[in-house]
Amino acid sequence: MATHQTQADLGNQLLAALPPPALDLLRRDLKDVTLDQGRVLFEPGSPLDTIYFPHTGLISLLVLTRDGGAIETGTVGREGAVGLHGTLGPRMSFTRATAQIPGKFSVIPAARLSRLMDESSPIRALIQKYTEVLWAESQQATACNAAHDAAARLARWLLQSSDRIGSDHISLTQEFLAQMLGVRRTTVTLLAQALQTEGVIAYSRGQIHIVNRPALEARSCECYRVMKRDALMPSIGIRF
Repeated sequence: MATHQTQADLGNQLLAALPPPALDLLRRDLKDVTLDQGRVLFEPGSPLDTIYFPHTGLISLLVLTRDGGAIETGTVGREGAVGLHGTLGPRMSFTRATAQIPGKFSVIPAARLSRLMDESSPIRALIQKYTEVLWAESQQATACNAAHDAAARLARWLLQSSDRIGSDHISLTQEFLAQMLGVRRTTVTLLAQALQTEGVIAYSRGQIHIVNRPALEARSCECYRVMKRDALMPSIGIRF
């Protein structure tokens, strides 16, 4: 059930980067919702009529293939928002947006956020900056999927997900993780078992715990560091 947003201590870092007057203006229209794992927010061709700001959950952006597969082109957690192109006017989604990790989110109609961007230059500047970051990240994710092996991408994905939900505990099944990485479930099983044997992660019944973060970073490709740097850009690149 949705409730009106009244809590000033927001988990979403994009919202937290706003100066107090702009945040107060935006908060009037924010509502809190809880989304279960697997909840589809947008399908390709559906209208981008709602903006989602994650506080604790994680959203995957997926391109669907003709054979029924899906390729992840980006993830959005507490550092950002999903659906922002809807603020430019009536827009359709090019991807499937799925709640990959359940959690709490704030939502606002896209048309309302668009009006607030016209009223508030800090809101407009921050949203525009983050939209650029999200585009750059999708390009990096595409390159990562093409250039790096499944082991490196798994390490990158676990680290990135941990950063974006603010926890080393990740609720995720192997089936879902295999879909995100575009590999067979047996491949994920073997890779996860190897990481667990080496003491890097602990895995049990859909729960992954990062035990040794430096070791996991050593196994990740450079895309993790690039994406982590880019994710910080909205909050450090704008001075209000």
